Amino acid sequence: MNLSEERLAHFAEKLRLPDVPALVPPLAQEAAEREWSFADFAEALLQAQSDASDARACDTLQRLAGFPARKSIEEFDFSFQQSINKKQVTELASCAFVERAENVILLGPPGVGKTHLAIALGVEASRRRLSVKFTTAARLVASLAEARTAGTFSRRLMGFVRPSLLIVDEVGFLPLDAGEASLLFEVVCRRYERSSIVLTSNKSYGEWGEVFSGDTVIATAILDRLLHHSTTISIKGESYRLKDKKKAGIVTVPAR
Repeated sequence: MNLSEERLAHFAEKLRLPDVPALVPPLAQEAAEREWSFADFAEALLQAQSDASDARACDTLQRLAGFPARKSIEEFDFSFQQSINKKQVTELASCAFVERAENVILLGPPGVGKTHLAIALGVEASRRRLSVKFTTAARLVASLAEARTAGTFSRRLMGFVRPSLLIVDEVGFLPLDAGEASLLFEVVCRRYERSSIVLTSNKSYGEWGEVFSGDTVIATAILDRLLHHSTTISIKGESYRLKDKKKAGIVTVPAR
């Protein structure tokens, strides 16, 4: 490293521009070949540093979110699930609903893509440097119940309240007893009109009383807060996970 490179590295570190030393040589070469002005070179360098910082922040936020896998809107097969309005999902991917503290509810049978879309919206939020947390309903209530026993409830609760976007997957996959329902209600109440929730469920709203062990009162209270400012996407169709197996003849469809 020559003296000029050492000075560049020093100032880049001081200004917290860690990628600049590595970015300068290729951009300088490109600037010479394309005969850029100094202003063009400076803009390209700062843009490249900004993109690198955004990518690093996005990766960190996605790791902290706890996604079981990273999914994108582009990967979703809208041609298979034609009940979904692609334009509506694309608009949600702008994450304006997060800025407005609104909710998104994804309803449908298993395998139709609810979790994929929920994660994809979370990934889009992280790209905009918004904090995201992914959990299942069962994991959420188990975590809070454990924290209550350990005397750390308030701190654990904030882990579900503080993120800009909370994704709660699989509501209705397992029934919740009264104590568990009250824990979910606490999270929904604390986030109501303050921050967004993306929630997936295999149960229609009329079946939510069953989800909460027949307690229609708490089911109504949770729904009232979730649906006040929300978008509901009902997905109808076959399981995406089984489509390839059906094509291969591994899974047979019973005659009607």
